Amino acid sequence: MAKFHVLLTDYAWEELEIEKQVLIDNDVQLIVAPANDEETLASLAKEHQVDAIMTNWAQVTQKVISASSNVKIVARLGIGLDNIDMDYCTSKGILVTNTPDYCLIEVAEHTLALIFACARKVAMYHHETMSGTYDLSAGPAMRRMEGQTLGIVGLGNIGVKLAKKAKCLGLNVLATSRSGKTIEGVETVDMDRLLAESDFVSLLIPATPETKKSFGAEQFKKMKPTAYLINTARGAIIDHDALAAALDAGEIAGAALDVQDPEPCDLTIAPYNDPRVIVTPHAAFVSVESLENMRSRVSRQVVDCLLGKTPENVRNGLTAG
Repeated sequence: MAKFHVLLTDYAWEELEIEKQVLIDNDVQLIVAPANDEETLASLAKEHQVDAIMTNWAQVTQKVISASSNVKIVARLGIGLDNIDMDYCTSKGILVTNTPDYCLIEVAEHTLALIFACARKVAMYHHETMSGTYDLSAGPAMRRMEGQTLGIVGLGNIGVKLAKKAKCLGLNVLATSRSGKTIEGVETVDMDRLLAESDFVSLLIPATPETKKSFGAEQFKKMKPTAYLINTARGAIIDHDALAAALDAGEIAGAALDVQDPEPCDLTIAPYNDPRVIVTPHAAFVSVESLENMRSRVSRQVVDCLLGKTPENVRNGLTAG
């Protein structure tokens, strides 16, 4: 019988060989949840009295965590921590970890891809041609990308990557930064100026109680009617009803949403069914390289904690032991 037991709430890849290899080599049994609802997760945690929880997108609530008195760590297979009850973990001395740098390149690349898809009407033209309409004049006028302005809301690790790539492509870059971070060639400005001057607005801030639906009607009214909104952060940041209304009113030209609220979203309703909106299924983080990096590191975080070591990237200020 294994010395430790770890509950895996959910995962977004095809197999678990990386996780199993790291865990089994350290006398850890992996319990994979067949569903990620609260009742199922709490029941499994209680039945196996798990020592750790690994989670991708499932909600790891107090009920799930408290079902086992042995839990020492909740490890997020990803960056954001909004699906984990951080306050409860901290109050019980349970470490919470993540991998904040595993997919910086991928998200920056996906954001750029969405910007170019909006600007060059790639999705629209593809849809038209696949529907039998091969007509250049079917789309609106397009402007040269070089020289246009990208506004980055949140100059964190991904924002910095995106800014550097965008500068290389000839885009002007503005940014907001809560921490006061600056980088060469990027002007840090207030939100009003960023919205007023940007041709593309990229959201790269975390989802917190303060940022939930923080991008809504007021912000859309301040954007150019020719501007596009790009969200590769968290769906909860945007008021999607306000986005639908802004599109109807012509306040902005379109949007590209890799993240939605909820996920999966109802693709039959606005704004998701609007032809001016590109939707991708929370895919920005994915590459062979990023997933291998993240999966092995999170598995190692769990093992380190269970062996009495403080793992990398503890987000709630605790130490093992």
